[in-house]
Amino acid sequence: MLLRLPSKLKFDRSRAGFRPRARGVELRGEDSHVKAWLTRMATGRPRSGFRPQARGVQMRDLGRELERFHWRLAVCAAGVLLLFFLLLLRFFYLQVLQHDYYLTLAENNRISILPVVPNRGLIVDRNGVVLAHNYLAYTLEIAPKESGPVDKVLDHLSEIVDITPRDRKRFRKLLEEHRELDHYPIRTRLSDEEVARFSVNRYRFPGVYLNARLFRHYPNGSVASHIIGYIGRINEREMKRLERSGEAANYRGADYIGKIGLEGSYEEELHGTAGMEEVETDAGGRAVRTLRTTPAESGNNLHLAVDLRLQEVAEKAFAGRRGALVAIDPSTGGVLALVSEPGFDPNLFVEGIDSQNWDALNNSPDKPLNNRALRGMYPPGSTFKPFMALAALELGTRSPDYTIYDPGYFMLSGSTHRYRDWKAGGHGLVDMHKSIVISCDTYYYGLAQELGIDNIHRFISQFGLGTPTGIDIDGEAGGLLPSQEWKMRRFKQRWFVGDTISVGIGQGYNLATPLQLAFATAILANKGVVYRPHIVREVEDAQSGERRTIEPDPYNTFPISEKNFEIVRDAMIDVNKPGGTAASAFAGAEYSVAGKTGTAQVIAIKQNEKYDESKVDERHRDHALYIAFAPAEAPKIALAILVENGGHGGSAAAPIARAVFDYYLLGKLPKSPKAPDDHAGAGAAPAAGASPDQTPPGEDDESD
Repeated sequence: MLLRLPSKLKFDRSRAGFRPRARGVELRGEDSHVKAWLTRMATGRPRSGFRPQARGVQMRDLGRELERFHWRLAVCAAGVLLLFFLLLLRFFYLQVLQHDYYLTLAENNRISILPVVPNRGLIVDRNGVVLAHNYLAYTLEIAPKESGPVDKVLDHLSEIVDITPRDRKRFRKLLEEHRELDHYPIRTRLSDEEVARFSVNRYRFPGVYLNARLFRHYPNGSVASHIIGYIGRINEREMKRLERSGEAANYRGADYIGKIGLEGSYEEELHGTAGMEEVETDAGGRAVRTLRTTPAESGNNLHLAVDLRLQEVAEKAFAGRRGALVAIDPSTGGVLALVSEPGFDPNLFVEGIDSQNWDALNNSPDKPLNNRALRGMYPPGSTFKPFMALAALELGTRSPDYTIYDPGYFMLSGSTHRYRDWKAGGHGLVDMHKSIVISCDTYYYGLAQELGIDNIHRFISQFGLGTPTGIDIDGEAGGLLPSQEWKMRRFKQRWFVGDTISVGIGQGYNLATPLQLAFATAILANKGVVYRPHIVREVEDAQSGERRTIEPDPYNTFPISEKNFEIVRDAMIDVNKPGGTAASAFAGAEYSVAGKTGTAQVIAIKQNEKYDESKVDERHRDHALYIAFAPAEAPKIALAILVENGGHGGSAAAPIARAVFDYYLLGKLPKSPKAPDDHAGAGAAPAAGASPDQTPPGEDDESD
């Protein structure tokens, strides 16, 4: 488009070009009016004060513009040089000053440090029978950061490998609880066929890995389950505990930790020391070759004092009844058997127990997860009487020949309350020996009053009743051996004589665990020499094979008169002979047994009521107890047995002891155990000369 200048502006042609008819030419560096006018015409924007008919025309100052261009070029060149210099400085800093640091980072990108999980130590019984070991199996694991959408991966994987809803649920739980992990197992213990199918299709699943892992196995199932315990996945609370103790590094790559039993108590021994493997990887993160390996150190092996075969005999002898048994070697304190019935299968917990099995175990009225031998606290009943008799002899309160007349009850002076004997008509004349053999309650009512609660507490506490024994597995309850000071601290009440009467027959506030009763029986068999009970006999170093013995020496001794010991022991021997409360259980025994039966009430009976077992709910019936050591002259085994709601100690608990003694002392396997017969009610005549050890509550009288 051509622009026409106004007609009033006329130019003359000359050698220099066109000149306006102006008297002079205005030369300046600013834009000319013509240029401004042209710009206005092109853009359509007016400019105030612009007058196209000006006389002068502005001309460009090329020299000044060139000078300005040179300055700009110099500034740009200087900027480029400065930036290039800074770049060189940065290169120098990275390549020279930070060379070692970035070399390490580069090596770390090329080399992966993988933890090597140690082999968990074995658990074997005293004869070398394996109770817990490890086996190798393949695990399918997913790295969510590499695999992509997890749901889609799981859907495709389920076409090749069987993935159950339980596997998905457990996988989701792991994702939520352990966000710090790189790999999460979706299937464990794959079969050979599943391994082959996945290996063929492995290229389709980036971020999904097939790894060989060690798994814990308990080959004997529920046998000795409360001794061994189990392992399980490390939870958040346990991980925080490991971090506080500085042991978290040793658990890198490990998924499991001991929870209860020996697996929990000896975790530090069993776990071992983690190793390390340097692996060169390619750009995709896949291992190319192993550069260096620091092998893991296997955990130490535990050799137990427990005899697995004896444990099996004892568990079968319960024949499905609830209860507990603890057998101890009196000469060492080693636990030969520790039974809590019913038990559970620890294999259920290794990979995380499913909700169905958990509900069955946790909601069962039989409480199979409760370790009755360690945590169950029960009145010791008449098994308390031998210790009372020994206290009377040692403290000089009564002589062996001291005789009372038993009318079938005991009354405090000035009180009308009757503390009943288990036999309604009484036993007539009773001395100390007979009081143990027939389990006369009336004899011990009067003896308890004479001794007083403080003397009872002071003397019998030496046998370990009322305090934890210190056994080498966690969770032991302390029991209760009452005193005046305890009652004031606990209830803010003074002690009454009626409280003492009940304690004298093992009732009232008196509580003990089966472990404590077995411990006290072992001390009695040792005549006051105390060995701390322990389940682990030796710890074997996995590297050197050296063995460290646990608790080889007694840690306490208190004197017991040989004469007084023999008086009590002889009476306990006659308990198992004709006329004693356990005579039927040990008829024809080829060895001598010193024992004492007991029956502990679960619910109180009113003064004018008579106990009738057939009319009482099964779980409200009396507990059956029995303590013993054998052979009586040179004890090799001491035990305590409790059968929950079993009734009478002589008919329910003593036969279990017979099966245990027969196997341990003679090697005889028992016949299939029979369920106990229905027991007679309180005051009924005992069968075959045995006493039902019926013990009244007596604790409802607080008179002086």
